[in-house]
Amino acid sequence: MLLNPHKAVTSSSTVLEGENFRVGTVEHLLASLWAAGIGSCVIDLDADEIPIMDGSALPFAQAIEKAGTADLKISQSSWRIVQAFTVEEKDAWIRFEPAEAGDKKRLTLSYTISYDHPMIGLQSRSLALSWPEFTREIAPARTFGFLKDVEWFRRQGLARGASYENTIVLDEAGIVNPPLRFPDEFVRHKLLDLAGDLALLGRPLIGLVSAYKAGHRLHLQAVRALLSKRYIV
Repeated sequence: MLLNPHKAVTSSSTVLEGENFRVGTVEHLLASLWAAGIGSCVIDLDADEIPIMDGSALPFAQAIEKAGTADLKISQSSWRIVQAFTVEEKDAWIRFEPAEAGDKKRLTLSYTISYDHPMIGLQSRSLALSWPEFTREIAPARTFGFLKDVEWFRRQGLARGASYENTIVLDEAGIVNPPLRFPDEFVRHKLLDLAGDLALLGRPLIGLVSAYKAGHRLHLQAVRALLSKRYIV
């Protein structure tokens, strides 16, 4: 995939910008393509945003499985993390490390979130990224938001397509529109967002990536740091 993370911006989602285009909410689709190992595809849009669908990547993953893929007989090289480094912002961070011995062809993602909310609290999740793991464990995890923030988002012109059908909504006490798909669906969705933003690298990545209380903005800072090529080959 020929993507330019230096042309990506963030708000509540990841947005790709160019001279003649602007496309928002790309992370769930990009995560699905990246996890499926798809390096070349054509996407036709008639709007400036990828559809939110059900708030997860599951519809995209199912569409990819239904359509199938074709081998272009072109080898796709990978980026390999060769030097550990950390990108930090206040108490949030993302750390990149070389793959462990015996695990030289795989990307392992770990994420920890901490929210002062009775339904979330401290959650952690780790997985070795593969298509079966992605479709089963990560793709179904939906985006979430807080009822108290709705008015602010609307004033900013954001989350205009959000609804109880595509977003897990939380008030101060609990979940407004249960049930959850997983007990830890919140941190699983963060792993989905991280995979989508790492897809901006344009190639598979080999190594260990750990994130703590990060988000789209820190994800993109980390991708740009990776592409400085001091840390990957």
